[in-house]
Amino acid sequence: MKIRRAQKKDAKAITAQNIALAEESEHILLNHETTLAGVTALLSDKRKGFYLVAEDNKTIVGQVMITVEWSDWRNKPIWWVQSVYVQKPWRKHGVFTQLLDEVKEIARQQGVVFLRLYAHQKNTSALQVYERMGWRQDPYVVYHLSL
Repeated sequence: MKIRRAQKKDAKAITAQNIALAEESEHILLNHETTLAGVTALLSDKRKGFYLVAEDNKTIVGQVMITVEWSDWRNKPIWWVQSVYVQKPWRKHGVFTQLLDEVKEIARQQGVVFLRLYAHQKNTSALQVYERMGWRQDPYVVYHLSL
């Protein structure tokens, strides 16, 4: 298995996995065209973030997206780990661990102060994985305001 930065040519595979992720974790159906446009926008603009993909025999079997938050309190970036997905046959084979190890290495090289993520509170399997890997809950509550 190979871990690499995603390229524009990977947009369709990442989109399919994002749609599967949303349906599996939050029971929502994403619009394909909107999701593809969003994936393509990120892949076209490094300021938005980046994806890492896990590839086996030229097939993408897992992914993680990183977006950046600037911390004025720390004068350093914080990276958000998002759109984590590993195809079902590849789960429990170390795919996410390898993706996260690569994220951590790149983050250390770029002076990132820490990683954050959020997960749907009912996505218990993901929460268990994160906790087993050493992630701990922050004391913050996430809100959103639709515009």
